[in-house]
Amino acid sequence: MKHHFNYYLFFLVVFLVGFSFMFLACLSAPASLQRYGNTNHYLFHQLLFGLLPGIILGFVAYMISLQFLKKWAFLVVFFNIIALFLVFLPKIGSNLGGASRWVGIGNFSVQPSEFFKITAILYLSAWISSKLSEARLKDWKSITKNGYHNIIYILAPFIIFLGLISIALYLQRDASTLGIIAITLLVLYFSAKTPLWHTLLIVVGGISALLFMVKFEPYRLDRWLIFLHPDSDPLGKGFHLRQSLISLGSGGVFGKGLGMSTQKFGYLPQAMSDSIFAIIGEELGIIGCVILIIAFILFFWLGIKIAKNSNDKFSKMTAIGIVFWITLQAFINMSSVAGIFPLAGIPLPFFSYGGSHLVVELIGVGLLLNISKNSSG
Repeated sequence: MKHHFNYYLFFLVVFLVGFSFMFLACLSAPASLQRYGNTNHYLFHQLLFGLLPGIILGFVAYMISLQFLKKWAFLVVFFNIIALFLVFLPKIGSNLGGASRWVGIGNFSVQPSEFFKITAILYLSAWISSKLSEARLKDWKSITKNGYHNIIYILAPFIIFLGLISIALYLQRDASTLGIIAITLLVLYFSAKTPLWHTLLIVVGGISALLFMVKFEPYRLDRWLIFLHPDSDPLGKGFHLRQSLISLGSGGVFGKGLGMSTQKFGYLPQAMSDSIFAIIGEELGIIGCVILIIAFILFFWLGIKIAKNSNDKFSKMTAIGIVFWITLQAFINMSSVAGIFPLAGIPLPFFSYGGSHLVVELIGVGLLLNISKNSSG
């Protein structure tokens, strides 16, 4: 039985994106008016450089051959890795707030690390599925019990790949994106039924790397200390978290109403981007937040169903990677804004202002729909 199109996932994403632009139209108006003299600058920018290319590339992802993607996944991720290091070149890379994360294209910029979320998933899915299909590694269970093959053919290449990513993103001072990518890739690696000790070894290495970054980048330690003691410096290092909690708390059950936020008038840092969930809570209350949380849970459930019904290992792993990445990022963002997790500095999928992440998320949705139309079950 062919699933020609997953309408449930499609209309869920249409709801999320439509909701986000309706919300952004109200939220961005004061900042647009103050900086550019009109109320629609940020909205039109997100439409033109986020939604439009996202729809186009998402449709391409929906139509493209999955086997073609599998064949060329290495080349795609190779060019993306090059782009990760281009951000450090003068006149090409751009620096904002002490972080080098963008590549300039004319008057516009692209964040290669956002695109790496999808290209890394494609590459790892292609690599593992190819290993599973190779004649010399046909019996995966026996190979994973062989210590030599464990290290040479499975674990070492994965660690080298993860290490290269880590170096690039550490130098960009983008530990949050690194965390999202690393956890997603580790889930994919574990889902291939690799030995448990591989995962445990990588987790221990990841924790050690995190402690290293905290030691040499004190601002990361400050985030954890503020998370543990949010009232210790309310007008300094704890200002952002405090304002987020004020936004969420002032919304109550039903919220102040769409467009009625007071925190968006310069009180809450990054109100349009990383902290947009706090404004949702202020304007739409607990009910609005719960609806959004349910929507992302539904997105995860639909994505897992697509993965379960997929016809091949590459499609299955790609679907798992995409749905896990987007859902994980959503819940880390919402948790950090609510003070349940340290402030992460990552966008809320489909909602936060910023073109690169929206484009990549719509590409991911296009691939999920592509996998569903080619699946059976």
